[in-house]
Amino acid sequence: MKKQLLALSAVAALSTTSYAATDADVLKQLEALKAQIAQLEAKLNNQNKKLEDQLKNQDKKLVKVEKKVKKNKENITDVKIHDAGDNIKWDVDFRTQVDNVSYKLANGEKRTNDGIMSNRLWLNMKFQADENSSFFGTLSYNKLYGDNRADITNAGGTANNASFDWITNEAATNDNEVKVKEAFWLYSNSSFLGNDDISWTASVGRRPSTDGLGINYRADQERKSALSHTVNVEFDGLSARFNLDKITGVPGMWLKFCAGRGLTNAKLRFSSDGTDYLEDNDTAENVDMAGIIFVPYDDGQYSVHMNYAKAWNLIGNKDRNGDGMADENGKFYNFGDIELATVMFKAFGIGNGISDFLDDTTFFASYAMSKTDPDSGEMMLGSSNTERGHSYLLGLNMPCPITDDARIGVEWNKGSKYWRSITYGEDTMVGSKIAARGTAWEVYRHQKLTDALSFTLRYTKIDYDYTGSNGFFGDYGTPMSMGNPQAATAVEEAENFTANIRYRF
Repeated sequence: MKKQLLALSAVAALSTTSYAATDADVLKQLEALKAQIAQLEAKLNNQNKKLEDQLKNQDKKLVKVEKKVKKNKENITDVKIHDAGDNIKWDVDFRTQVDNVSYKLANGEKRTNDGIMSNRLWLNMKFQADENSSFFGTLSYNKLYGDNRADITNAGGTANNASFDWITNEAATNDNEVKVKEAFWLYSNSSFLGNDDISWTASVGRRPSTDGLGINYRADQERKSALSHTVNVEFDGLSARFNLDKITGVPGMWLKFCAGRGLTNAKLRFSSDGTDYLEDNDTAENVDMAGIIFVPYDDGQYSVHMNYAKAWNLIGNKDRNGDGMADENGKFYNFGDIELATVMFKAFGIGNGISDFLDDTTFFASYAMSKTDPDSGEMMLGSSNTERGHSYLLGLNMPCPITDDARIGVEWNKGSKYWRSITYGEDTMVGSKIAARGTAWEVYRHQKLTDALSFTLRYTKIDYDYTGSNGFFGDYGTPMSMGNPQAATAVEEAENFTANIRYRF
């Protein structure tokens, strides 16, 4: 292009030359033109070199800018990681609830309370300090509206049972304090003793032991503990889980060992005799529990869940004269040990492709057993002999056929005369339905309102065949048939209507 311009310039110059010019004049003009062309080429070359130098400088500056941007991004990432590591992650679960409870006594009398309002707050927190260790916790507040001056001792109850540690965050009371529901650390590792086919976890603290598999569906939440048919109370303890699916080739197989303490026998600070934290001979002994949880199969759709546990030195009250009043102002005594076992089958989707409705339906069936071992000279659940109890639980959780953003469910359970579960923390105002020595039915509907808000309606009906379903392990746990004259004022039927709005974010 440059040479073309120069040639055109030459032509233009020649066109202005007189036709009468001599050859010598033409040669001079050509030489002058060549000189001009050479000067132009030199000038253009110089300008090109300057431009190239400028471009090189710009490239160097651009590289520096890119390096600086990259460094800034790295610094920002480091800051984000640092800040994330230095802060506990919080989420909120706040529920406002209205309950209607009604009871029919064995003598035919009916009693109701149709407007019980309560607020429950869970502040969930988690923190991961490194790749293997994490902390989890839940602060809880569960309170009836306004003040409450009820004294359950007037009806033979025990003053401290309403706020007993096993249910301290599960039962609505007049306590306006925020308490610790859960607080535990969790260690996880993808290899156990150098074996990469076994991943495992270990945990110690106030661990999740409420709202386990089965009861979690009516509660509209992910399960917090393994199973709920035999144990649903708050507990302090430890656990270790081993995932065995890789080493065995069986889908979803895992095994967990658990142990904990439900009551500590120890004097507190400033004891009158100065022996702080020694055993107190005037109260119940330590209540301990240990067990195993085993999932032999879980392919994501079909699964089997099993557990076995034993608890020692179970507590209760004495009523020696049978007047319905706890002796010695509700003092706890030890009555013996208990063994508990559960096996549950769960189907997360019924069949395969039969229908969208069945694909999104969960079915579970559970069998549980309890076996008492009374201390010598004691009457555990009203008997000095070993007594076995049995319970069956069935449930369906289904998509609502009316709207896509709602789910419905129905559950049924039945317990025998000496059935005893440790499910005092169940979220049912009329008492644990799973503990029923009789038959319980329940239906519910969960409706999603927004990303954060949901609305639940639930109806629970319990028909008792025997008394003592929600008692502890002493005289208040004695099963009497509803036809027994001594059971005239016992609850024969219980109903609980529940409506709540829940905010989770």
